[in-house]
Amino acid sequence: MNQPLPSLMGVFAHPDDESLLAGGVLAQHHAAGARTAVVTATWAPTSHRAPELADALTALGAGSPRLLGYADARNPASTPGGGVRLVDAPLDEAVGRLVAHIREFRPDIVVGHDALGQLTGHPDHRRAHQITLLAVGAAGLPHLYPDAGEPWQPAALYAATHSESGMGRLGPLLQSVGKTLLAVPDAYVTTTVDVAPWAAVKWAAICAHRSEAARPRPLPGLLARLPEPERTEIISTEQFTRLSPGPTPGDPHQLVA
Repeated sequence: MNQPLPSLMGVFAHPDDESLLAGGVLAQHHAAGARTAVVTATWAPTSHRAPELADALTALGAGSPRLLGYADARNPASTPGGGVRLVDAPLDEAVGRLVAHIREFRPDIVVGHDALGQLTGHPDHRRAHQITLLAVGAAGLPHLYPDAGEPWQPAALYAATHSESGMGRLGPLLQSVGKTLLAVPDAYVTTTVDVAPWAAVKWAAICAHRSEAARPRPLPGLLARLPEPERTEIISTEQFTRLSPGPTPGDPHQLVA
């Protein structure tokens, strides 16, 4: 019987970020009996990507979508009828919305974007990183956002990232469609998780984002056109930077609270 792992909440900017960046650890924690959830900052429940996200989370065992409801910086269709872009939203408001989800779910670990904005530097990724940093710090303080639920302090915050030496085949793949690559120095990576045992589940979750997998430039579409062995190699490792203050405890190959 698998040893239960800490409960885990992912906080990501767009539908598909959760599957691409942390699908392996979400599946790993769920398989070991841990509670898992995902908060997605952009795209409305009425958009075409919301049911795709629901299918991906079902594959990962991460519950139902939790949408902050902001618009994608580069796609007005993300909030049919109009909506405030994540990058334009009042910071205090966005942090408060995320604090409410953290306090309701009460995760041991939160995983989000890195400061670079994940390889291509998408502005929504960078904004989500900033909001997550502030929300994790605020969630445990009773005098901040008192209407957002009972205080809860996650034990650890990790940023999903990619190291300069660890991109492997992913770098050339993204460069083939003209995308910029932003990677962190190797020393910034505190945790490298081998998620090969959950690669099939992760791939099923990525494929659930059907509209992205059908397009030529997004990463799901690029991966879909690769031979299976090459694709599996790319998605079988996930890297993280622990952002919580203080000493880093535990296993360098597994997220720990």
